[in-house]
Amino acid sequence: MEEERRRGWTGHGCMVHIGEQCWEAIDVVFVVGQEQQKVFAHRCVLACRCQAFQGMLSQGPAGSEDSPSSIPPQGPFILGNVQPEVFLAVIEFLYTNSVTLNSHIAAVTYGQTDLQQHCLAFIEGCTAVWLQTQGFHELSDVVLARVLRSDRLAVDELDLVQAVREWAHVSSAVLERPVSEVAALPVQELRLPLLAPSELATLESQNQRDLLIPVKSIAAAWRSHALKKGSGVPSHLCRPRRGTRPRDHHRHLDPHAK
Repeated sequence: MEEERRRGWTGHGCMVHIGEQCWEAIDVVFVVGQEQQKVFAHRCVLACRCQAFQGMLSQGPAGSEDSPSSIPPQGPFILGNVQPEVFLAVIEFLYTNSVTLNSHIAAVTYGQTDLQQHCLAFIEGCTAVWLQTQGFHELSDVVLARVLRSDRLAVDELDLVQAVREWAHVSSAVLERPVSEVAALPVQELRLPLLAPSELATLESQNQRDLLIPVKSIAAAWRSHALKKGSGVPSHLCRPRRGTRPRDHHRHLDPHAK
């Protein structure tokens, strides 16, 4: 076990910067990608440096029904949809403020923009798990809107709408502002035309209770169904994400389809 842990730990190169005494302090393990590569780390470092990790680690391994206090501190946390190289790059950055690029031994100091890009890549790889974390519900509207612009989120749009609704209600309670007001920016990035007519009808009914989504946005989605094209809707809102489940009407939204 000790040798396995050392191999997993040195895999992201951080021991160059951290003393040998840190071996015994390792208290969390991630199983990453289809290769099931094990990566060992320190909870305190990840939680302090990254909000997404803070939410994940506070809730324990995905699928566990135990309370956080009863969960073994080392996990494991299964991240099957995350590319190991992306995950390791994020870990390396969180520990060192630098990252090794390609196969060369070269470290480049990253600024805030680059850290955001790495965090976004991490979110894109395990979107469904991330949406269930405390960190997701604590995001600002500006950051959430930026994430929602991504084409590579690995989740269906219907699930994304529901997650944004939950986020909005939490933010509304915390900020003591109406749901429609706190969610005004993120909901602009929801791709409603991707929803099937039955899903859109259900969404419209739910929306009457909390006014999460502007009526004009729902009307525009209905119009795209009626005209069988994305007319009057920004083109990116008609573009399926990586995790979007196929629906029959999607072929009408593709501007290249004949």
